[in-house]
Amino acid sequence: MDKNPAYLDIPAEELHLHSKVSLTILPDLESLYQHFARFLADEVKSNNQNGELTRLILPVGPIGQYPVLAQICNQERISWKNVFTFNMDEYCDWQGRIVPPDHALSFRGFMKHGFFDLLEPELRLPEDQVHFPDPMNLDAISERIREVGGIDTCYGGIGYHGHVAFNEPPISRWYRLTVEEFRNSLTRIVPLAPETVVMNSVRATGGNPAALPPMSVTLGMADIYASRRIRLYCQGGMWQRTVLRVALLGDEDVDYPVTLLQGHSDIAVVTTQDTAQRPSVGVAA
Repeated sequence: MDKNPAYLDIPAEELHLHSKVSLTILPDLESLYQHFARFLADEVKSNNQNGELTRLILPVGPIGQYPVLAQICNQERISWKNVFTFNMDEYCDWQGRIVPPDHALSFRGFMKHGFFDLLEPELRLPEDQVHFPDPMNLDAISERIREVGGIDTCYGGIGYHGHVAFNEPPISRWYRLTVEEFRNSLTRIVPLAPETVVMNSVRATGGNPAALPPMSVTLGMADIYASRRIRLYCQGGMWQRTVLRVALLGDEDVDYPVTLLQGHSDIAVVTTQDTAQRPSVGVAA
């Protein structure tokens, strides 16, 4: 990325005029989580009414939408019995084995206690309809997605350097992937990039990088891009201001994987007023 691309200076209220993808800017975090939860609940509700399955890729990050979503579904009696979920990724230890569900940072554990268990028992989806990528059988999740008819909507966020799921930028002094190679990437085990370790340790381990699992298993860009719809929610505020603009306005570049989704036929980004502001440069407190 250029040191100071012109799009960094576009006022927030003008971003939608230049963005390569649909953009919605909401007032604050609460409204973003409400939007996320309502959109997802309405998708499941509509499919239920039409007697159709719902097939979703879900993130752990952002997460503030899940308690709201459970509350909506419980109040409106929206059943998840015909929903199939495929989580984007999971942390792995240094040997590439997924962390156990009782690990404090387990995404599988979070989805259980942070969402699925919040649904009333009669509304919950069967356990065999909940899927996570498996480092011991990397192709299994893609095969299951195909078996259920493909993904209706991929929901997600955007990482510091543009990763979607844990599709870290493949930076190496020895080789360089093309845009098409990376867009067709499959489920795989990935070492966490140094930037991801720093960002996630600041937000999840009190700044202790040694407490963060060093690897992950992630859905590839191919399964994400094959989704019928992609909805990305950006709630990071100051730290996400630059990568949001890269996602909306930057050129396709494997160094910012989210840019590889710009050509999707139905992609939309939802963010907050704070996150949409122009990045500023100055001495930090």
